[in-house]
Amino acid sequence: MGDIQYDFAMVGLGVMGCNLLLNMADKGYAAIGYDKNPDKTSAFEASGTPGTVIKGVNSLETMVGLLKKPRKIMMLVPAGSPVDSVIEDLIPLLDKDDIVIDGGNSHYTDTLRRIGSLKDKGFHFMGIGISGGEEGARRGPSIMPGGDEGAYKQVEPILKAVSAKVGDDPCVAYLGKEAAGHYVKMVHNGIEYSIMQLISECYDLLHTAMDYSNEDLHRLFASWDQGPMKSFLLEITAAIFARKDDKPTSNYLVDMILDRAGAKGTGQWTSQEGLDLPMPIPNIDTAVMMRNLSSLLEQRLLASEIYSGPTPKISLPRAEVESLLFDAFYLATVLSYAQGLALLTRASAERKMEIPMWDVVSVWRGGCIIRSALLENFREAYKNPALANLLLDPPIASMVKPLEKGLAQIVQLAARHGIPAPGLMSALNYYHAYRRKTLPTNLIQAQRDFFGAHTYQRIDQPGIFHTQW
Repeated sequence: MGDIQYDFAMVGLGVMGCNLLLNMADKGYAAIGYDKNPDKTSAFEASGTPGTVIKGVNSLETMVGLLKKPRKIMMLVPAGSPVDSVIEDLIPLLDKDDIVIDGGNSHYTDTLRRIGSLKDKGFHFMGIGISGGEEGARRGPSIMPGGDEGAYKQVEPILKAVSAKVGDDPCVAYLGKEAAGHYVKMVHNGIEYSIMQLISECYDLLHTAMDYSNEDLHRLFASWDQGPMKSFLLEITAAIFARKDDKPTSNYLVDMILDRAGAKGTGQWTSQEGLDLPMPIPNIDTAVMMRNLSSLLEQRLLASEIYSGPTPKISLPRAEVESLLFDAFYLATVLSYAQGLALLTRASAERKMEIPMWDVVSVWRGGCIIRSALLENFREAYKNPALANLLLDPPIASMVKPLEKGLAQIVQLAARHGIPAPGLMSALNYYHAYRRKTLPTNLIQAQRDFFGAHTYQRIDQPGIFHTQW
């Protein structure tokens, strides 16, 4: 084994790193992994498929010395200072043209900094977004590489081999310059936040206002997953409602989980980008804010004793509400994708990343958390590379127009019965505002000029104007 030269190395043998490296080994590549923890390297070696070539080491020097040149090294360690620490340890061991890849959820600004720093030293650095979780890493994730295109060509065969497949299409493609890979993954996660919030609102309305049991919810979400909305998130939602608690409570597990959501920051980063560009992404913003609000558990308990609201019981027939809710969720989901993809389109131009949008939606069709049958429709739309927003594509417009009534009626029902549905409401407001020829912002401009002499433009002649009000 000592004479083997390995094709690819992984720094960090946690769940994702270990599974992705085992995936590479299954595809015929000699794979070596480093971790400070000897238990993890031993577990990695014990997990390999018989006949594959894998090795776990506890020394970076040993790992680097056993790699074919130019060396291909991926890091799957926590974002932030751990990535910089690994890079610092690797630099003295590398040779010119070696390739270092960050496969974690790093902020794109950190990736930009690292690209510049390593380029000055003669090394290639790439940021790659990876989505699919533990199972995806082992069986085929969606992979979002960006940055150094020459380095991508070196690792492309390996990434294509391990990625998810839709038909014969690998769910990986070069997604643009600089930090495009991590930027695309960031927006992917923002859309993920939004859709999860929408699903939770559908659940709340049915469970709280219509007394749907977990069996009812399992049936409904499983049926939705068989139609035009088929998606990974609907699939796992249906499965969640069928899962009994493994503790001796005899309850369903979902009913035993505390309603305080966690977050790792990528949704917040996406919201901040929307503000910075600027580009409206209200559904992602709302999803982030609702996770923040969920953390105020003690305050919510106190408020629930102070304030009473309308009776949260809807008396309409179940079939009618299910039909309306499906349309509402359908339209709000399309709008969530539309907002995220419009953000990517704007960022591609503003940040000079040259992100190919058709490739983005193609890569998301398999392996990733937001994979959905809808992406086939979006793929058709982005055959037009000049498309600024999905809502401007005629076939998409024809698809969403009939859904408007359902979304409006569900928002009405939720408001009337005291069910918080901010994601659905944000989607409806975005839809109404985006399709309006005129907005009341003329009054805001007048106010700004009145109190701050901020000036305004006129509708009847060019130029910048100010009035002494």
